[in-house]
Amino acid sequence: MRNFVVTTSHKPDREQVMKAKELAEKLGTIYVSRRRLKEFKVDFYYVVEKNRISIKWPGGEFFFHPSSAILRMRNIRSGQKDYLIESLQPEGSELVLDTTFGLGSEAILMAAFLPEGKVIGLEGSIHIYTVVKYGMENFETDIRCLKDALKRIELYHANFKEYIRSQPDNSFDVVYCDPMFENPVYESSAMNPLRPFAVYDTVNEEDIEEMLRIAKKKVILKSHVKDSLFKRIRVDELKGSRKSGVLYGVIHKR
Repeated sequence: MRNFVVTTSHKPDREQVMKAKELAEKLGTIYVSRRRLKEFKVDFYYVVEKNRISIKWPGGEFFFHPSSAILRMRNIRSGQKDYLIESLQPEGSELVLDTTFGLGSEAILMAAFLPEGKVIGLEGSIHIYTVVKYGMENFETDIRCLKDALKRIELYHANFKEYIRSQPDNSFDVVYCDPMFENPVYESSAMNPLRPFAVYDTVNEEDIEEMLRIAKKKVILKSHVKDSLFKRIRVDELKGSRKSGVLYGVIHKR
């Protein structure tokens, strides 16, 4: 899925057309007016809408929406456990590095518990980065905790393996890594549109050593119970639900 163009929604205003042309130039492709889109054979296309950017292809669409983070915030408020927040144990002022940002739901959730802190996010896919960064910056909501959380996130397009090796010792309080599952949960409707554009880098022991080097407190890993990550990487604590199939492994800095 490499051949793509940038267009707009139907009947765009002047600002949308300008944004679409700027985005096309930035991504190294061409802008196509919506009425001419059918003339081009593409794998997918960007659509610049009034308040968001989406990617569409036959049978699919990908756009930013923090629905999963909102649901988890509400669950925590109602007294339910959240194993990521239990693993994080936030004091509220931490600087967290999220090495595998994706849709950003975990980063948003962590940022909601860091009133004096920040989450630095890395996304290796230029397409996921483009859609999610624009989506976070332009998402309109009346939910105060979500609005505040989004302001505490900085997202960068970067390969996490290169990035962590370029950082000084103890640069972050916590490093979080959520590589794509080896055994995908296809029932996850939020994740499915992201899969064609995702980076499928695995995590090895050298990566963990680098994460621990740049972390002051801990490294948190996320994996599916059927995956090999926690068979290959030793952790100090495992939190999660085998029923859901999602586990969080914590490695403390020594």
